[in-house]
Amino acid sequence: MTEVLASGLDELRMAVRGVVTGRDDPGYDEARVLFNAMIDKRPELIVYCRDVADVIAGVNFARESGLDTAIRGGGHNGGGLGSVDDGLVIDVSLINNVRVDPDARTVTAGGGALLGDVDHATNVFGLALPAGIISTTGVAGLTLGGGTGHLTRGHGLTIDHLRSADVVLADGSLVHASEDENDDLFWAIRGGGSNFGVVTSLTFDLVPVANIVGGPMWWPIEQTEEILDWYRGFIGEQPGSLGGFFNFHSVPPVPPFPEELHLNKVCGVAWCCADVESAAELLAPARALNPVLDGVAEMPLPVLNSAFDGLYGPGDQWYWRADFVGEIPDEAIERHAEWGQKMPTWKSGMHLYPTDGPQQEVGKTDTAWSYRDANWAQVIVGVDPDPASKDELRDWCIGYWEALHPYSLGGGPLNMMGIEEGQERVQATYRDNYEPLAKIKAKYDPDNFFHVNQNIKPA
Repeated sequence: MTEVLASGLDELRMAVRGVVTGRDDPGYDEARVLFNAMIDKRPELIVYCRDVADVIAGVNFARESGLDTAIRGGGHNGGGLGSVDDGLVIDVSLINNVRVDPDARTVTAGGGALLGDVDHATNVFGLALPAGIISTTGVAGLTLGGGTGHLTRGHGLTIDHLRSADVVLADGSLVHASEDENDDLFWAIRGGGSNFGVVTSLTFDLVPVANIVGGPMWWPIEQTEEILDWYRGFIGEQPGSLGGFFNFHSVPPVPPFPEELHLNKVCGVAWCCADVESAAELLAPARALNPVLDGVAEMPLPVLNSAFDGLYGPGDQWYWRADFVGEIPDEAIERHAEWGQKMPTWKSGMHLYPTDGPQQEVGKTDTAWSYRDANWAQVIVGVDPDPASKDELRDWCIGYWEALHPYSLGGGPLNMMGIEEGQERVQATYRDNYEPLAKIKAKYDPDNFFHVNQNIKPA
């Protein structure tokens, strides 16, 4: 640590109510570990913020010290952008308070709140935030990237429910962003990622969803062409209350999955029907195709959102690739069938999240999220606990993506892109919205202080 940093460190520790962890402090190695074990970074400092004042102190210290700065909330970022070598990490995981107004049907969540925190607070009132499929996902990061999940077909993206946000800017000031205040910033954070500041609080409108009928239906992977052909024609004709993402997986080798199916490669759909009364009728065509596993049942939405938390926890090797998809032609189905068979490990897989419905009713320039014409968000993940599998995961993921990318719309979901995909890929994700985003970036962060992200460069 330089003398300049050391001289200001005592002042930083005194200024924050949370914990400042440096390289020489006990627990540093545990604190710096990322969700994605494929990425290993050694920041100079990690500031665990308890409130907005701590965030402001961290931002000011990093700016004045010239430290590259990363923002960490839930920590799920696939590219490891929640940390930075030799820089400062602003960790907001302790700012995880959640407050529900059941009469107004709103929820206000701290910047470090997880989807599970929000689900727990809202479900008791029969309400839900349309967001995600894994309860350990950070709500702020998921939202800033757009936000897809089980309820997207019926209720749109998470950003379509964002009412306002509090943001600490690069100069250390705190601003409120909404349709009525700093509306340009509000436009930008709805899909623009962490480019504009540290989000410390978000307020959302909720939807009336409590129990759902959901879970996986799987078929032998040899039936991929048949099932995916059926699915692409079926899902778009269903009411918005029925969501279901097509997926490749291997049957987890744990209860309650039947032992005779353990580790079998499968294709199928993870269903979520918010209309409990109509679920049996809506899912009858799928059951008529005789799945080898039918795990669909009525349950509270938080149960579905947390069902696979144990499978996809921290500490695994992860490699990600993603695309937005408009149509799935026959040739794409053939490529999916080919690469699904090649899944390198039992935790690897592919998801096709349907994004038709209300999100397409919003204009392409009404928020920073530009792919309002997409019918699916496609995500390919290579996952395994063994570090020796790193190259195999990467090669399969890239090979699969390259085979399917010609059938995509060009860009991909921000939160599921790798850091090495380049600036052209970032710009392709924003399309015509990149230029106005760059101008807003220049207004709120002219020196590109917040650049440890899928970066939008100031115009």
